[in-house]
Amino acid sequence: MEQAQQNEHKGIDSNLTSGIHSSYWIDSLPALQFMPLEGSIETDVVIVGGGMAGISIAYQLTRQGKKVVVIEDGDIGSGETGRTTAHLATALDDRYYELERIFGKEGARYAAESHRTAIDIIEQTIQYESISCDFERVTGYLFLHPSDQEASLQKEYAAAREAGLDVELLDAAPGLSRSGRCLAFANQAQFHPLKYLHGLCQAITANGGQLFTATKAVEIDHTGVVTDQGFRVDAAFVVVATNTPVNDRYVMHLKQFAYRTYVIGGLVAKDAIPHALWWDTGDFKANANIPPYHYVRLQSYDETHDLLICGGEDHATGLAFAQHITDEERYRQLECWAREKFDITEIIYRWSGQVMEPMDSLAYIGRNPADKDNVFIVTGDSGNGMTHATIASLLIPDLIQGNVNKWKKIYDPQRFKFFRSGKTWLKEFAGGLFRYMREYPYDADAVELSSIGQGGGKIVELGNSKYGVHRDEEDDLHVVAAECTHLHCIVQWNNDEQSWDCPCHGSRFTYKGKVINGPANKDLFYYREKAPETSTRIGSK
Repeated sequence: MEQAQQNEHKGIDSNLTSGIHSSYWIDSLPALQFMPLEGSIETDVVIVGGGMAGISIAYQLTRQGKKVVVIEDGDIGSGETGRTTAHLATALDDRYYELERIFGKEGARYAAESHRTAIDIIEQTIQYESISCDFERVTGYLFLHPSDQEASLQKEYAAAREAGLDVELLDAAPGLSRSGRCLAFANQAQFHPLKYLHGLCQAITANGGQLFTATKAVEIDHTGVVTDQGFRVDAAFVVVATNTPVNDRYVMHLKQFAYRTYVIGGLVAKDAIPHALWWDTGDFKANANIPPYHYVRLQSYDETHDLLICGGEDHATGLAFAQHITDEERYRQLECWAREKFDITEIIYRWSGQVMEPMDSLAYIGRNPADKDNVFIVTGDSGNGMTHATIASLLIPDLIQGNVNKWKKIYDPQRFKFFRSGKTWLKEFAGGLFRYMREYPYDADAVELSSIGQGGGKIVELGNSKYGVHRDEEDDLHVVAAECTHLHCIVQWNNDEQSWDCPCHGSRFTYKGKVINGPANKDLFYYREKAPETSTRIGSK
């Protein structure tokens, strides 16, 4: 199992991925790198972000004859695309009976149609560009979590059929032990997301598009972007596809919440389990507003094994402590759940990712609110990032070209469905705020450096300022300013991925202060020093 040993890095290589754990997708391919931008240029469209959304939009625009420039501060797919589990589904994280309540029957039909079309577009693109990326059509099975009621399956069955989906009600899910009754969604799919991006990038460059990696956009407005090296990309249109918008300070971040989600990869006997997608309906005891659910798929691995990829155990970013469950325990719970249902021989992968949950269940794709009409954003993936990104690749080019698109309204970033979804939004926003305030490090002035173990991190106080301190395996101390560079919330240590995470809006930083997730777009102040040999009390009064 040599490949399993590649899964953990000593520190975060932020060009490669946003944590110390790398995913199977990242480990199975060479990094996809291009030259950094080395001069100022002009283009029709500049796209900030080289993940599934940015690359898919660039591909469609170059096929339409547009001059396109993509800039990415890491490698292609080094953000959340490289940490997904790559389900391609019309069975969405949020139930269709909820979508029908919020958006009406027509809106629910458009949601189903857009995700079904996204899967078709991916399949057609793979065929047209001859991309080898393990694409496979499969059936998806939605089954009850023990905390849920069977009536919810009946409601979802009726709503999904009303939305135009091919769905059946079955007594049990194939390949899954003790599932009970379930819904079978036909014509779902799965693929290797980074292999797909490799193919798209080849097509983009063949179509005249330009891709620049290791190039960070530090200023973004309606005229284009300025990079960290001071070069300009002037453009008629600007698209920000950075998981959560780094060009927006307030508006969008009050309409969505960031969650960490955990993934394990376990070996199962080759072809012992049918290739399919499985999801439970979510743990209502953990969070009745947005129930965290488990999601499973298979990936071909070697001649004797498939890799069963299982995710779940979500929590609000930076607030893992609120449920008093450690990161290690979340992986253990995920493993126990998976072993109850599948015959796994060995766990060889684990990683985590970040999901942006919109207040009303659907992604935000379109013109950036309170901005010029030529600035567009893609955010709020809601756990369906691969299909939402592909929807963006159809919708945003239509908006740029001035074409009518019937999905525009349901994905409009300016929408505000407060009266239909505000109850959940208020509970999540206010609940997260109060949990954050309860754990705000008021006692940082009493923290001793000796209490920080190797691999750990804590907030300490020096004078009137708070700092995050991480001790590495050599006992060196890595010190960052503890205020997030977005809106100055105090970051929290993520022991699993060895990062500093902001509980307010989901920004994340390496232990050296480099920003790896927005909405923050500036690094934390950082310095390094050798750990003192004796116990030292910081900030004693």
